[in-house]
Amino acid sequence: MALLETLAVVFAVALVAAVAVYIKTKLFPLGDGEEIREDVAEYISMMVSVFYALVLGLCLVSVWDNRATADDRVQAEASALHQTYLLADALPAEQRGPVREAARSYAGHVVDVEWPLMAEREPLGDDGWTLLDRLRTAGELRGPGTTAQQIAAQEVLAQIGYVDDARRGREAAAEERLSVVLWAGLVIGGVLTVAFMFLFGLNRSSTHVILVMGLSGFIAFTVLLIHQLDTPFGDPLGVGPDPFTRYFRL
Repeated sequence: MALLETLAVVFAVALVAAVAVYIKTKLFPLGDGEEIREDVAEYISMMVSVFYALVLGLCLVSVWDNRATADDRVQAEASALHQTYLLADALPAEQRGPVREAARSYAGHVVDVEWPLMAEREPLGDDGWTLLDRLRTAGELRGPGTTAQQIAAQEVLAQIGYVDDARRGREAAAEERLSVVLWAGLVIGGVLTVAFMFLFGLNRSSTHVILVMGLSGFIAFTVLLIHQLDTPFGDPLGVGPDPFTRYFRL
């Protein structure tokens, strides 16, 4: 719906501009001593290219920042989960196994179940949160314990809190999308930029063809790059589950 509204506004503004030009040419035609100024078309073409470059840059920065944030969240989540696994050695003997098993189960669920869902932008569901609650319960100290065990249990819960925060950030990054307004700007600006190249003739048609091909190909490459980066957990440019598989040998 937002895309349709954006296109409607753009079309309305373009229509108003077209009407203004039509009125000007009909009511105030060129005089006998005036000539058609090609530099006006060149100026408009240049401004369209500049604005389109700004839109491209904004889109690239937006999707790249989201991917970088997703990568940072994954690294933080896997690192905190690994620290929880290691801290199990300082807990009472009867709690070490459950904590390690819960940590491995959570990591396996993230890699095997959640990663394909994130690549397809599907909802992750509540299973991951259930496994994290299970890990939190396993890490809580039962009984008074020694001072070292109490400290270790507190650190385990702190690391699980880091896992919780990083997981929320990972889910948010997976759901983040480039604005439909920016996508509209990419498509419309690309079409206008290429179309304006046909307004200016060149002495050699082969040169004109090469220039149009080069510009069109580069714009298509940039738009495809933005599309790939807009899926921060998808192939081939997305963030992979390597931190989890490296720590837990899944």
